[in-house]
Amino acid sequence: MAAAATCGAGVLSSGFVASTTRQSDTTSFQRRSKASGADGGGPRLLSIAGTRPSVRNGQLLVSTGLPALDQLLGGGLAVGTVLLIEEDKYNMYSPLLFKYFLAEGIVNGHTLLVASAKEKPADILQELPAPQLDDNGKKELDDIHNPQTPDTDVNMKIAWRYQFLPKMQVGPVSSSRFGHYYDVSKRISQELLGSSKWHGFFLPEHITTELKGESCSLSRGYMKLLEFIQNIIYTEGFDGSNPQKKQKNILRIGIQNLGSPLWGDYICCTENCDNSLRLTKFLYILRGLLRTSLSACIITMPTHLIQNRAITTRVRNLSDTVVGLESFIGSESETNPFYKDYHGLIHIRKIPRLNNLTCDEWDVKDLAFKLKRKLFTIERLHLPPDLSDTVSRSSKQDLADSAKLLGPGCGMMAGGKKHLDF
Repeated sequence: MAAAATCGAGVLSSGFVASTTRQSDTTSFQRRSKASGADGGGPRLLSIAGTRPSVRNGQLLVSTGLPALDQLLGGGLAVGTVLLIEEDKYNMYSPLLFKYFLAEGIVNGHTLLVASAKEKPADILQELPAPQLDDNGKKELDDIHNPQTPDTDVNMKIAWRYQFLPKMQVGPVSSSRFGHYYDVSKRISQELLGSSKWHGFFLPEHITTELKGESCSLSRGYMKLLEFIQNIIYTEGFDGSNPQKKQKNILRIGIQNLGSPLWGDYICCTENCDNSLRLTKFLYILRGLLRTSLSACIITMPTHLIQNRAITTRVRNLSDTVVGLESFIGSESETNPFYKDYHGLIHIRKIPRLNNLTCDEWDVKDLAFKLKRKLFTIERLHLPPDLSDTVSRSSKQDLADSAKLLGPGCGMMAGGKKHLDF
């Protein structure tokens, strides 16, 4: 009976749990433990800046930095999952999604881990877009990066009998707004970068000169990166194993151009690659690290360069969420009037199944993106209004030209008029 009471079977409105033990014919009460949730059941959801629970499955979500993409993914990117961005042909638009993800982490005070084989992580952070914030957003941003004790400045006093009562929290409340908009024409401020915490992994600095020419160097970069990620997760407490270093924060991991020849992988150079399984092994181990930690990862990969389509299928299966970008640059669609208002198509290839058997699929399949002067937007692909007008005008012009050809023969019967009046 006492066990049933502990599980929340006897939760009262006052926040106490009734026990069946009676002393002197009176009912005794015991205060609910802090580990129990608001309903007396399981543990309470974490309240971390820049996160919110999913309304469908309760999974903790973070924003990708693009609110339109968050909506397509079911509310955001789930913590502990991998988001794969399939790069466009000339790699012009996929770096924007990569930078949005990192910039959102800096705005919310999350820890960043940036890995690249092409650019130094410090240079990537310098090119992050600046957030578009109103007055309330600036105040929230200042509170995140410059926390103050809540009792230092009290403008309103309450009755002395209520001052020492415990504060109630009705649910998981985030200290900042979920998802922000960014101005790609401006760079993030040095003040924000200086107050942020980040770790950089630049592949040439972790591979010695002696190993670059050997065959084992193909997997050496993946091994070094896994060791680096594992070390950050364990030493800074993102896995929760060390109570003294237990983090109440999110680790955002960004890996750029994974699988490209820059990482020493040959899957983009030949169809029958002997080391094709090394990339899939890396993703398999990475998912294991993410599943047991407060972290989320975004990976950009040139899948259009992979010669073997079977490898592409394996990579998609090992990723939780897959988003593909198809640019119109250099293709016939660039001159097609139907696509004149857009710069490319976006394909939601996979959405994760979290705590359920089915995934939340977006009803709209035809999605396009365009890069404005300040914003990168995702819209539903639709027929431009002027295209139908153009067709109708051309049809009318063809009818008018046909009438001119009939004009001399029919004009005398019509009393000198060019067109017949039916």
